[in-house]
Amino acid sequence: MVKKSGLELTRNIGFIAHIDAGKTTTTERILFYAGRTYKVGEVHEGTAITDWMAQEKERGITITSAATYCQWRGCHINIIDTPGHIDFTVEVERSLKVLDGVVVIFCGVGGVEPQSETVWRQADKYKVPRIAFINKMDRQGVDFDSVVDEMREKLQLVIAPVQMPIYKDDEFLGIVDLVKMKAFYYEGEFGDKVVEKAVPEESNSEAIQKRDKLIEKLAELDDELMTKVIEGQDIGGKDIAPVIRKHVLANKFVPVLCGSSLKNKGIQQLLDAVCDYLPSPLEAAQVSGIDVRDNQQRSLEISENAHFCGLCFKVFTDSFVGKLFYTRIYSGKVKTSTFIYNSTKQEKEKVTKILRMHANHQEIVNEAKAGDIVCLVGLKSTTTGDTLCDGKNSLILEEIKFPLPVVSLAIEPKTKADQEKLFDALRKLADEDPSFKVSYNRETGQNIISGMGQLHLEIMVDRLIREFNVVAKIGKPQVAYKETITRKVEAVGKFIQQTGGRGQYGHVVILMEPLDKGRGIIFENKIKSGAIPKEYIPAVREGINEASESGILGGYPVVDLKITLIDGSYHEVDSSELSFKVAGEMAVKEGLRKANPAVLEPIMDLEVVTPNEYVSQVIGDLNGRRGKISSVKERKSLRIVKADVPLAEVFNYADALRNLTQGRASYTIEPSYYEKVSQELLTKILGV
Repeated sequence: MVKKSGLELTRNIGFIAHIDAGKTTTTERILFYAGRTYKVGEVHEGTAITDWMAQEKERGITITSAATYCQWRGCHINIIDTPGHIDFTVEVERSLKVLDGVVVIFCGVGGVEPQSETVWRQADKYKVPRIAFINKMDRQGVDFDSVVDEMREKLQLVIAPVQMPIYKDDEFLGIVDLVKMKAFYYEGEFGDKVVEKAVPEESNSEAIQKRDKLIEKLAELDDELMTKVIEGQDIGGKDIAPVIRKHVLANKFVPVLCGSSLKNKGIQQLLDAVCDYLPSPLEAAQVSGIDVRDNQQRSLEISENAHFCGLCFKVFTDSFVGKLFYTRIYSGKVKTSTFIYNSTKQEKEKVTKILRMHANHQEIVNEAKAGDIVCLVGLKSTTTGDTLCDGKNSLILEEIKFPLPVVSLAIEPKTKADQEKLFDALRKLADEDPSFKVSYNRETGQNIISGMGQLHLEIMVDRLIREFNVVAKIGKPQVAYKETITRKVEAVGKFIQQTGGRGQYGHVVILMEPLDKGRGIIFENKIKSGAIPKEYIPAVREGINEASESGILGGYPVVDLKITLIDGSYHEVDSSELSFKVAGEMAVKEGLRKANPAVLEPIMDLEVVTPNEYVSQVIGDLNGRRGKISSVKERKSLRIVKADVPLAEVFNYADALRNLTQGRASYTIEPSYYEKVSQELLTKILGV
C-alpha cells in the first residue's frame, strides 16, 4: 500500500446549515475529540471557540465564518464554521468558493428548512462535494426517515443513509454503521470512548433493509457494483466505501450520517467520513483562471512545487495586527517577508507575516503551501476576491459574486469629532464585508449604510460602537428601492459650453431598453465610422454609470436596462473626456424621463412554521402585509406557510408573529426578487 502524505491527507471542509441546526456545536465537538481543545465549548454558555465575537456570545448565533484546523487519522483538516442566518449569507458564499468539501447539517426535528435549501443551492453553484449529517437525534419529535425522505424530495441529488440511529425506549443510544454493519456506542462524560459492538438484534432487520437500499442506490450509479449485485456476490464494507467516495467526489451521491453533537454521539464517525469520503485538494474540482498575459483560460497545477497562486476570500480587521487577509492557497508556496503579485489589481504586495488561525487565536508560521488556508498580513491594496500569485504566474481566478443589499439605514456622526472616525470605520467594515455598502444620498445629504437585513445592520452598528468607539445617530430602516424603465426609447445628451477660451463639446445618442429582472445595467458601444473617437467611449460609459446611480423618481439606483451608444459627434478642439462624460449623464437622464420609469421594491421569500391552531391568523396577517401565499404544507402538528412578501411590510414581523402565536411560531426570510410597485404605493413612497 502506498503511504499517503501532504496534499492527499489534507481536507478543506466547512459546515453549512439552517440557523440553529448545530454547526458550531458540531465544530466544538470535533475540535475536542481531535485533541485541538481540552474542554468542550458550548454555544448557549458563550464558550464556543468559533463564536468568539462579543455579538456572537451574546446572541448565541454565528455571525462571521471562523477558520480553525485539527488532525484526525493522519489527515490535516482545515475547518470553516459558517453562519446559518440569511443576513450573513455572504460568509457562506465566500467560504464555499474556497472549500473542497462540506458537511451539510440538518436538524432531526426541523428537517430541510429554508436556509438548508439555500446553502445546498450555494454548494451546487460551486460544485462542492458534500456529506449530510442529521443532528439532534436525541430530541423529542425527531424522525430520521422522514428527514431523509424530505432531503430526497427537495435537494435533487442521489441521497442514502450510511448510518441509522439506535433507540431504546425513545432514548438515543448510538448509531449503526451500514457500511461496516457495526453498532457504535459512546461512553464517558463527553462520549470520548467509542465502543464497537454487533448490531443489536432489534435493529438488525431494519439495518439490513437500509443497507440493501444503500447498495441499490450506489449500484444505479456504478456499473462495477451493479455487476456484483447481478451476479449475487457478497458485498462487504470494502466494496461499498470506495464506491461512496468515488461518487461523492463526482458530486453524484450524498451519504447521510446521524448523531447528536450536544449529547456527544456520532462525531468521531463524522470525522471518519470527512477523511474517507470528502476530497483532498488534489481530488477537488479543477481550478482555472484567465492568464493576464494572453487572456486565455488556464488550469492550475495543484502542487507545492508549482508557481504560487491563491485567492483572498475574506478581509478582517484585527485591533492588534491590522488587516488579516484570509487566503486559500491553491498552488506553490508563500514565505514571510517576500513580495507577491496581486494580479487582479496588478500591484506588488509584501507579506510581512503569515498566520494559521484557530478562530481568533493566531499562530505565526514562516511558510504556507498548496492546500493551506491561512491569513496573510501586510498587504495594502488587496480586497476580497483578489487573486495573489508570484508574478511569473499572472492568473486571475474567477471572482466571487455577492448578493445586493436590501435594507438601508441613514447614519450620521454624533459630533464633528466623530466624523472622520465614522468614515474610517465604515470603510473598514465595507472592506471586510462585500454585502455591506456605504453611500451618500445627494438628495437628502445623508450617509447611507445598506446590508442584507435588519440583523446585519444591527451587528454592524454594534461593531462601530464597540470595536471602533464611534458614536453615531441611526435612522429607521429603509427599503432599498430600485428604479427601472418600462419601454424602449432613444435619448440624446448634448453638452456645449463656450467660455471665451477653449469650450466643451460632447454629443451622444443612446438607445435605452428594459431588461429581465436581475440583469443590472448592460452597456454596448455600436459607434461606427468614428462619430465619437475611441478614447472618449470610456468617459461616456462612466457618465452613464454615474447617472444610473440615482434615478429620476426617488433618486434610487437604476437597474435592469441595456444602454447602447449608437451615435454622436465631437469637436476637434473643444471635445474632452469631461464633456463626453457629462453628455452621457444628460442622455441617461433624458432617457429615464421618456421611458416611463418605475420603482421596484424587494420581495422577500418568507416561511413561517406554526402550530396548526394559529395558521389562519398567520395567513390573515400575511395577506394584510401584501403577501402572496405560495404554499401551505403539513408537518405532523405544524403547518409550513410560504409566502412572497414586500420587505417594507415585514420590518416588525418578529414581534407581530410572537403576539399572533404566543411565541410558538418561527420564521425565516430571505431576499427573492424585485417587483414593480403600484401607482398608489408609489405615491406613498415618494410622498407626492
